[in-house]
Amino acid sequence: MRLAFIPAFVTAGLLALPGAQAAPAVKLRADLGQSVLPEGQGGMVYLRVGLEGVAPETEGARIPANVLLVIDKSGSMKGDRIDQAKEAALMAVERLGSQDVLGVVTYSDNAYVLSPAAKLRDTGEIRGAIRRLKADGRTALYAGVSQGIRELRPFIDAYKVNRVILLSDGMANVGPSTPGELEALGREAAEDGVSITTIGLGLGYNEDLMTRLALASDGNHAFVEKPGDLVTIFNEEFGDVLAAVGGDVEIIIDCPEGFEPVRVLGREAKVEGDKIRLKMNQIYGKQEKYVVVELKVDGARAKGAAEAARVEVNYTDLASKTRATAESRAALRFSPSASDAKASLNKDVMAAVTTQIATERNEKAVSLRDSGKTEEAKKMLRENAAYLKESADQLPAAAAAPLRDLSERNLQDAENLSSGEWDRTRKSMRAQQYKDKTQQRY
Repeated sequence: MRLAFIPAFVTAGLLALPGAQAAPAVKLRADLGQSVLPEGQGGMVYLRVGLEGVAPETEGARIPANVLLVIDKSGSMKGDRIDQAKEAALMAVERLGSQDVLGVVTYSDNAYVLSPAAKLRDTGEIRGAIRRLKADGRTALYAGVSQGIRELRPFIDAYKVNRVILLSDGMANVGPSTPGELEALGREAAEDGVSITTIGLGLGYNEDLMTRLALASDGNHAFVEKPGDLVTIFNEEFGDVLAAVGGDVEIIIDCPEGFEPVRVLGREAKVEGDKIRLKMNQIYGKQEKYVVVELKVDGARAKGAAEAARVEVNYTDLASKTRATAESRAALRFSPSASDAKASLNKDVMAAVTTQIATERNEKAVSLRDSGKTEEAKKMLRENAAYLKESADQLPAAAAAPLRDLSERNLQDAENLSSGEWDRTRKSMRAQQYKDKTQQRY
């Protein structure tokens, strides 16, 4: 049974520009971790801002997509890897239609346009080009992604999905190759409205480079250990591409006097005084993305009732091709009763908070292992597993299940830190961290 608590939000209202559809494409909800706090005491409270995409009412309706595949064809891709990459690319052709744009760029010593970006009408030519693809040479990853963005640029449309999907199995060894340089490229793409999804194949790629490139552009990231799983991952990715309902999302969180924003967990954001700003590129139907914010409560304000945050979300409704705004407010009250405060705990919010804190600790464990502090890293992961389990024990079954799974993962990862499995474990951990931070569906 779900425990009752006093709602800490005012239902979001849609403030759409003239001409927008009546039903919102994105639902906004702002909740606090507790709706009652101890009277006369300062402290911390968490705010969770959730954005849920609303699927189209018409079955099969979707937003057109502009997609550019960037495929590694360096020598390490020979054999089963290039064969499976071609099969995945051919599947992409099947998933898209005549209203979509598709192009293919490959790279080895340099970047090559295998099939120029164009409306997908006659698919025979692009299928033939994909089937003739052969692997050889080095890994000019930066050049490949840059060429992919250039190919897509003439088709970029604020009312469509603009996506580059990168597949690589090796280290970038031609041209810019550091995570920072690729992250900067991702930021540039995001400014143009393009998301970059990165798919790492095998154990030879740089997971830090791939995750930072994806995160900077608000794309997805996947670790694919076996070539045979590539088609499945491509299918999952296109499930997102074809489900987008909102784009160019700006979140503004304004905190009244007495509530100071300390930090945003898991996502990059600008904290400017009492205001927080952050962006997302896309919202997908039947999926929720959220932001967790830590707020410091001034003890002098801890009496009566209070509004802790005002949230405004501006986004492009891709179906109606208009800008829309949703607003919500998170409120609480202060009570001398400790039992009132305890009973007001929002279990769903605290599950999200626990996930983000555990992910931060998980990332620190990887850094410790990288610096040779293996035993310290193991200790942190085991403590993290205990923290997750203890938190899960306080939650309803549905909210607890993901935390229990993550707890088990931490224990398994701790065992693998000093084994010959570290390379695989590191990639798996980075992929899971990325998924937990961004609420990636797959």
